Amino acid sequence: MTHNHKHDQTASDDLAKLRILLPHWIDHNDEHAASFREWAERAREIGLEAVAKQMEVAVERMAACGEALAAALKELEK
Repeated sequence: MTHNHKHDQTASDDLAKLRILLPHWIDHNDEHAASFREWAERAREIGLEAVAKQMEVAVERMAACGEALAAALKELEK
């Protein structure tokens, strides 16, 4: 019985942490994507088109990451 209580407490703690971490990660991810977009534009302005394009690929992947994190949060809230 002690084992189950400890397991239940750990699960409860982890759930509480996920409720905090997922929104934080989503916001943090969005901040990084915005920075990547800004620097891609700067790279383009100084003639680094290939660099800018690769950074834009990173922005797209960050968007996909953000969507997955948002879906995880939605599942958590069910």
